[in-house]
Amino acid sequence: MTGPVPGGEAGARGAAAAARRPVVLIAEELSPTAVAALGPDVEVRDRSGAGRDALLRELADADAVLVRGATRIDAEALAAAPRLEVIATAGAGVGAVDVSAATAAGVMVVNAPTAHAVSAAELAVGLLLAVARGIPRADASPPVGHPPGARPAGMELADKVLGLVGLGPVGSAVARRMRAFAMEVIAYDPAAAAGHAEAEGVTLVTLDELLVRADLVSVHLPGTAVHRGLLGFEALHRVRPGVRLVDVTGGGTVDQTELYAALKEGRVAAAGIEAPADSPLAELETVVVTSELAGHTPEAEERAGVSAATSVRRVLGGEVVPEAVNVRAGEVPRALLPWLPLTERLAALVTAAAGGLPTRLEIVAGGGLARHEAAAPVLAALELAALKGTLTGAGPTRLSYVNAPALAEERGVTAVATAAPEPGGGSSVAVRTALPGGEDVSVTGDLMEPGGTVRLVEICGRPLDFPLVGETLFLRCRDAAGALGRLGAALGRGGVRITSMRLARTAPGGGAIVVLGVDRPVSPDLLAEAADAVGATHWWTLNGGG
Repeated sequence: MTGPVPGGEAGARGAAAAARRPVVLIAEELSPTAVAALGPDVEVRDRSGAGRDALLRELADADAVLVRGATRIDAEALAAAPRLEVIATAGAGVGAVDVSAATAAGVMVVNAPTAHAVSAAELAVGLLLAVARGIPRADASPPVGHPPGARPAGMELADKVLGLVGLGPVGSAVARRMRAFAMEVIAYDPAAAAGHAEAEGVTLVTLDELLVRADLVSVHLPGTAVHRGLLGFEALHRVRPGVRLVDVTGGGTVDQTELYAALKEGRVAAAGIEAPADSPLAELETVVVTSELAGHTPEAEERAGVSAATSVRRVLGGEVVPEAVNVRAGEVPRALLPWLPLTERLAALVTAAAGGLPTRLEIVAGGGLARHEAAAPVLAALELAALKGTLTGAGPTRLSYVNAPALAEERGVTAVATAAPEPGGGSSVAVRTALPGGEDVSVTGDLMEPGGTVRLVEICGRPLDFPLVGETLFLRCRDAAGALGRLGAALGRGGVRITSMRLARTAPGGGAIVVLGVDRPVSPDLLAEAADAVGATHWWTLNGGG
């Protein structure tokens, strides 16, 4: 019985990649500081301003592409980029990127979600002040001879309630600034942690409570499919009469047609909003309209470029970054990154031993790895690594942490990682699956120092100490006298030299697993001959890696 041969194609691609520097294509202008953030280990090709046809040609050997938002990276562009690993947008939005197509192709998409936070927050604060005191209307009023009673006096901010719809980076920055005006700040954000809100001096409430209580509302949830129209007809009929509303997200979360009606009817006293210059809202004297100002300051553009370039450098270096919009994992500390390829190798080994794709992989992080303060994102990343490892050789050529979950779901494969933080002892990762007959296939590995080589320390309940480097053969047979000699002779007749060997067994003379390191790939026929020489019941191979 032979299993799949994981890692071969990936290993070949890795060897080829080592002979060349990754190519980073700059499709839109970046500052010298942002370009420098890419580091010295890449080949930078600045093609900013190039036309569509030129871009498609340049993508042919690009490993990464940097855009700002005007350059479309769609399915056509992805098809022209067989080497592409990462698309980075120097901004918070990814509207110019076909994220679904990128995910299917295994290409990571990263953005710069916090780079514009200060600029957007400062614009929101400016609009809150403007709509609270009616500054634009006052400026437009005749300076002389205007009846004093007709001047829009507005209202003070002190002791008023500010309701934030969204407590992400921008909402949090607004909260810090508006608390300096002696405002009470409340927020609605289903994704916000109570601890974060408390640290910002913000009280989390339901959307209904926010609408009823807030004197001013500032919107910071993006207008994605989940939030689109959140503040529409019903919400704008529940607001506190005379509320002022600010939205610098670029539209979507607030239904601008319903906002126009609410302003005309007086339910909303004033608004400051990012909207097109020809929007009907611009006709109302109670509205301040800005057009795409939120993140467009030189400082924000610089931070966004540096952030995107830094993410590209890290992704090309094999890291999992929190800015990835299509990877189901958080940031993994650099010191823990070697555990991801280890888990890939172990999952590939379990799959080979099982003779086919498992339906469920269980991953256990043990020892210090489980006790690490970043254990939660590490566990999520280990699940991705296990899925990628089990699909290697069975999935598409461009297999990555990006598309592994969707491909695994298509094939009915799941992975669940847990932590087992036993006191003392070193770190380890175990991967197991249950076969249809009830038998378990399990392997445990750790990292050897120096170099981080994967070491196999357990296989199917049998202890051993074996570095998983290069071509490795596994044969399950009885621990019989002379068996290893016959095995070596059979391989020798095929010109294969054994470089290392271990016998994993529970007791002398019982069932054992022979683990062999060899100097070259072994053909299926030769492996079957060697297995027959020792009466092996199962055999499989693992190649590549190191």
